[in-house]
Amino acid sequence: MIEKQLLFVCLGNICRSPAAEAVMKDKIKTSGLDHLISCDSAGIIGFHSGAPADARMQMHAIRRGYKLTSISRQIKPKLDFNRFDMVIGMDDQNIKDLNSLSRSEKDRKKIFLMTDFCLKMTFNHVPDPYYGDNEDFELVLDILQDACDGLLEHLKTQNHLGRK
Repeated sequence: MIEKQLLFVCLGNICRSPAAEAVMKDKIKTSGLDHLISCDSAGIIGFHSGAPADARMQMHAIRRGYKLTSISRQIKPKLDFNRFDMVIGMDDQNIKDLNSLSRSEKDRKKIFLMTDFCLKMTFNHVPDPYYGDNEDFELVLDILQDACDGLLEHLKTQNHLGRK
């Protein structure tokens, strides 16, 4: 039975949030918690709806063993805030947008900033690599790997997941 459902959100849902989804799914599976935690991704805007993840992001992710299989979609506030336990934005603008889409204090309590879960790295946001170069995509994956480690630890500690 799934106990926690996570939604990763960036602007267009073609770089950062699908990468976060793939990294987190891998970490969840590796930790043996795939029966307890699920995740998805969405974008603030629907410009790329129906498209796969950016080819450059896919290429860099594949090099690290991650498969970006999600198809871009725009966040649906009523549906997504009802379904997901945590809605995790990649940067401050995503957080502002999510707060403006929220319907209640209950919704706002579900909103988190991805980099707040980083264990080793000190970034205040996951930078958008879309207009960047190879190093920018690699940095995003470095940050996401660290943040997903921290998020998984947070879920295990706060929710006693994976303990018998």
